[in-house]
Amino acid sequence: MHSFFTKVLAAINPNENLDLKKVSQKWEQQLPTLWLLGKTGAGKSSIIQALTNNSLVEIGNGFSPCTKTSKHYDYPLNEPILRFLDTRGLSEIEYDPSEDIEMCQHNSHAVIIVMKADEVEQSDVLDALKKIKQIGGIQHLLVVHNTIFSMSDEESTKSIRYNQHQVENVWASKIDFVSVNLSSENRVGVNDLIKAITKVLPFLSIIMDDKEHTSSEEQNFNKLRTEIIWYAGSAGASDLLPAIGLVSVPAIQGKMLHSLANQYGIEWNKQTFMEFLGLLGSSFALKYSAKFAIRELVKFVPVYGQTVGSATAGVISSASTYAIGRVACKYLYHKSKGEPVSTKEMTKLYKEALTKGTKVAKNEADKK
Repeated sequence: MHSFFTKVLAAINPNENLDLKKVSQKWEQQLPTLWLLGKTGAGKSSIIQALTNNSLVEIGNGFSPCTKTSKHYDYPLNEPILRFLDTRGLSEIEYDPSEDIEMCQHNSHAVIIVMKADEVEQSDVLDALKKIKQIGGIQHLLVVHNTIFSMSDEESTKSIRYNQHQVENVWASKIDFVSVNLSSENRVGVNDLIKAITKVLPFLSIIMDDKEHTSSEEQNFNKLRTEIIWYAGSAGASDLLPAIGLVSVPAIQGKMLHSLANQYGIEWNKQTFMEFLGLLGSSFALKYSAKFAIRELVKFVPVYGQTVGSATAGVISSASTYAIGRVACKYLYHKSKGEPVSTKEMTKLYKEALTKGTKVAKNEADKK
């Protein structure tokens, strides 16, 4: 077995519990972030609920202060893959958004301006937006006009047009918007909201990729997807620095495979692990190990290695970890059922997952 996967196997069933806290901290420091800017009661928590399917009560209890004027909600609370930033105190004259901007600048991010359609008095939000524009550093915005059913269609259209004009006048450019009704009794526009937010924060596409008609295997994977994304994000973040990824990436992938196997009631051993690798193709392990070693060596090249080399390594480690997690779910599902799975199915699924993971990881890297 090649050295990389020898390390992975060692991490799958370690003699002692692997502590991934240090390597995951870097990922959690740069979580993809949605900055929600709006008055109290505008519907910010309802947007979080629409994206996460968590209850409003759970969301309300899950916020933690992070700056003098903001609080954040991490999803999921354990092993988070996405952060929501909610600005408090917009009505305070001394509100300074610089801390909030600093928090977002090092993450891939988007600012979501949330307005109730029937409220044209938005001076607090507009004043905050002016300060954000003056400081700079924020590029990706979306306006969400909520509670569109609180008045007639004609009044709603007029009010939305007015509020949108106010925002675009401050920002001095056109901004995408979406009109929704997020009340629990009559939710409308959720799919449009998800599509619009995914456009400004591509990372969400891999989280929200639920299919209407899925097999039992795909349904099982969907339940484990956020966990796999957390491991993928941790692997990518830890691989940004020379030498660190050499140890952390196989350890993270091994820990992920161990956790996934527990979900399916399967225990890894050398035989099942070799069978799993074999289903990915006879040369998979060799090619994967060789490419990983080359990426790690490139990171030691002065200047280039610390910039382009590290960024590339991070993207590929994140994407490949996601892809391995995806095919592991398929293998473990059929293994638990005593059903065969072909090399053709596994290699096809791995390539699809790798392509998807690479696209998302690269988009996020480019936005930072």
